Amino acid sequence: MAEMIALINGKINGIVWGVPMMILIIGTGLYFTIRTGFLQFSKFGYAMKNTIGKCFKKVEAKEGAVTPVQALTTALAATVGTGNIAGVCGAIAAGGPGAIFWMWISALVGMCTKFSEVTLAIRYRERNDKGDWVGGPMYYIKNGLGEKWKWLGAVFATFGMLAAFGIGNMTQVNTIATTIGSAIGEFITLDESTLKIIYLVIGIIVAAISALVYLGGLKRIGSVTEKLVPVMAIIYIVGCLAVIFTNSQHIGTVFSMIFRGAFNPSAVVGGAVGVGIKQAITKGVGRGIFSNEAGLGSAPIAHAAADTDSPVRQGLFGVFEVFADTIVICTLTALTVMCAFTGNDAISIEFGKSAGANLAITAFSTTFGGKAAGVVVAVGLTLFALSTVLSWGLYGTRCAEFLFGTKIIKPYQVLFCIFMVVGATMQLQLAWDIADTLNGLMAIPNLLALLLLSPVVFKLVKEFFSDPARELEKRK
Repeated sequence: MAEMIALINGKINGIVWGVPMMILIIGTGLYFTIRTGFLQFSKFGYAMKNTIGKCFKKVEAKEGAVTPVQALTTALAATVGTGNIAGVCGAIAAGGPGAIFWMWISALVGMCTKFSEVTLAIRYRERNDKGDWVGGPMYYIKNGLGEKWKWLGAVFATFGMLAAFGIGNMTQVNTIATTIGSAIGEFITLDESTLKIIYLVIGIIVAAISALVYLGGLKRIGSVTEKLVPVMAIIYIVGCLAVIFTNSQHIGTVFSMIFRGAFNPSAVVGGAVGVGIKQAITKGVGRGIFSNEAGLGSAPIAHAAADTDSPVRQGLFGVFEVFADTIVICTLTALTVMCAFTGNDAISIEFGKSAGANLAITAFSTTFGGKAAGVVVAVGLTLFALSTVLSWGLYGTRCAEFLFGTKIIKPYQVLFCIFMVVGATMQLQLAWDIADTLNGLMAIPNLLALLLLSPVVFKLVKEFFSDPARELEKRK
């Protein structure tokens, strides 16, 4: 039975994450980029000033909302995850160094896609029975396209509600458990039964932490991610920079490999089986989309709760979100791995084959040593995965709420926490694959809604940037 499910899911996954879907996602991003006057580039400075520039200002959100920065960090908590480490390493191994170039391309157009998603989420959000702002694709489908399209919003919500248990729950907790277990194993010998006990304890701890956060509602989730995301980012960035600077003599060579490999992979990886330009593009674009989630519709659910006076103003946080996730974090992972492996005869990347966080551990070991490298990656992955669990708990809850009302919130969160304990102790490849498929399926109704509502986005952008008062504010 499991084999049959895996076979069916594999067929669907091949379509969902195949070339047509990537063309649709990139094409949608290009369409919004052109129609908004290349907003992510022409207004980049303004976006950074009004996003990261406000991260250090202490503000309080009104009842039923979070601050714009908390909405951003909640969304970043989900996007900055295991894909930034294991996903990037996998893209390099399977698609060659050139995959990083195509990851950048997906991010550059994805900035405008994410901007449009967030803008619509604010424009068409509503208050729930508890007085909280709720929104996202299911709401801009219902409120923007009309009640006759509500069924499409329900399709998105169903995929999101189910995907959360896999991609934002069991697989993340399993990553935390196995990574910590491996790090401990570097110092002491552990048998299989002891490891399972450690995994179970870790699952219970993560579930307990998550439950405490969820009990505090929307504001506590925002408050926790506001503190957790910067800490985890700084720890990981410092670790990456240490490796890059230690191997700084290879930086020029690495960038050359990335740009040459983007259009002529064989010139960089030799005759590695399966590594051609198609592989470089699909792996780079696919991992980029998977990491920053532009077009998938998840992040707008978090941004919809922002206490903001303008859809476009919050939309700018979407631009920064993709920039921080892919252009900064993913690039640092790529440079760390490539700089460490370049010119080092003792280690090598097997191009054309699958790989994961093991490449990052090996790269860190060249600077920190084997045991310390395992700890660095374990801390990074644990914080990334924990933050993802917290955010996807919100996403899944909001999707379930759209379908069944506010009465489902607590039961869904209890079940969500139970699945964390289950996920910590199981082999989850099939669960990961199914969740990956559901995550991709979320993009279909979301992209359709984005395209149908694109005139609203263009109108809001034109009004916002032509307002004299806002233009004056921009120049200050």
